[in-house]
Order: sequence, then structure tokens, then C-alpha cells
Amino acid sequence: MDRPPLTPIPPAPSAEAAFTARVRERFGRRAQAYRQHARLQRAVAWRLAHLLARCTGEAPPCGPAADLGAGSGLLGEALHEHGLAGPLLQLDLCPELLAANPLARRHGHCLWDLNAGLPAELRGAGLLCSSFALQWLEQPAAQLELWCGHLAPGGWLALALPTAESFPQWHRAAERAGVPFSGLALPASAPLLALADQQLELRHRQLLRFSPSQGNGRRFLGSLRAIGAVGSRAPRLGTAELRRLLQHWPSGEEITWTVLLLIGRRRN
Repeated sequence: MDRPPLTPIPPAPSAEAAFTARVRERFGRRAQAYRQHARLQRAVAWRLAHLLARCTGEAPPCGPAADLGAGSGLLGEALHEHGLAGPLLQLDLCPELLAANPLARRHGHCLWDLNAGLPAELRGAGLLCSSFALQWLEQPAAQLELWCGHLAPGGWLALALPTAESFPQWHRAAERAGVPFSGLALPASAPLLALADQQLELRHRQLLRFSPSQGNGRRFLGSLRAIGAVGSRAPRLGTAELRRLLQHWPSGEEITWTVLLLIGRRRN
């Protein structure tokens, strides 16, 4: 079903807004190919949905529900596969990804910059979920605290995101090559865990390590480009720097993602 359009808060012109615009543009360019190439994101969405279904054991309390940074809808689809049915508002800043999201028309959608907080209609939410989105925001911990505060008493939060413990092989290769690490600076897991523990009754917390088969550094970086996940606040490497980085990439060692999964319920 279609909902009345929400009015996003326009971000003030700034370096932060410029970075967000670049992230949106790069995901938009790859939106049609995202679902084909986002294998890890699909697997994590399925895992998060399975854990949430096991934790709740019942439908979330009355109140709005939303997928924050819904993109092409992988998490929403996984939730429905696990019997967590019901309208799930699809929020994302990238119109091209929402256009590729099969849930966007059925459940309602909104173009929204999560750096601006959450829409007023989500206050008192029964369920807020997000997968592979929080790390793109300017202040992940502050936004997580805000998300917890929008839950109704007894409302659920389900969250997955890659953390700063990811990509040790890339960091080592950059150090050996004498070039800066040019990936996105990911949030550390410990402060997010501590904050969530203060705000919620945590039912599941876990750091999972994944090593998708990428073969080598060039293929790994190509896999990020294939889905548009190449935004970074660090300067881009020049051609010679990139060549040195790939020369120092560990041979035969799969790169490691460290993904934080959190499921919690707001205390009554």
C-alpha cells in the first residue's frame, strides 16, 4: 500500500552532507545489480530474521514498524520468510534502491536521510530493524541511541552492521605498502554493545566473522564496487598506490568481515 509521503529534513551543506550524497549516488549507480551481488548482506539479513523470530516468539507489540536503510529489501523479505509479517515501512536515501525493492510499494516507503533522525510517525515503534546501514551514518552511536528511544515499551530492535574489527588483511596490506587505509572507517563494536545494553533488554548479542570467497584483493575491492559500497571519507588511492596495495595483499588469505548482531527489547 502507498502511504502519504513523508517530508525529509534537508541536511545542511557540509562535508558530512557531501559524503552522504556520494554514498547515495554510488549505491544508485549499482542498484539494479545489488541483489545479485550482495551475497553476504543477504546471508546476514536471513540470519538476523531467524534470530529475531526465535527471540520474539510472538508478534511485536502494536506500533509502527520500519526497516531503516532498507535498500533493495533483503531484510524485509527475510523477516517475512520467517513469519514476521505485517507492514514494514521501507526507509532509504537512495531512490534507485527503493525502486528495486519489492516491499516498497506494498508496505510504504520514504526517501529519508537517517542522519536527520527518524520520522515522527515512527515514535512508539513496535519494531525497528536495520542491516548494513548504521555504519554509513555520521554518528552511529548517537543514531542507535535515538532508534532505541523511538521504540514503544516492549518494542524490538534488530540490528546488524560490519564493525571496525573487519578487514585486518586490508589494513595489514596498506601498512606494508605504505599507503593509507582507504576503506570506510567502521564503528567499533564495544561502544555500540555498551549503549544497547543500557537502552534495551538484550536478547541476543554476537560478533560473527565471515570470510566470503573473493580470491584476492582486486576481486574483493571489485565486489564492493559491484554493489556501490565504496564510499569512504579517506582520499582515494592513486593508481601507483593501488598497485602497491594489491602487491602486498596477503596471497591465499580470505578477507574477514566482523559483523555485530544485536536483538533487544525496550524495557517496559
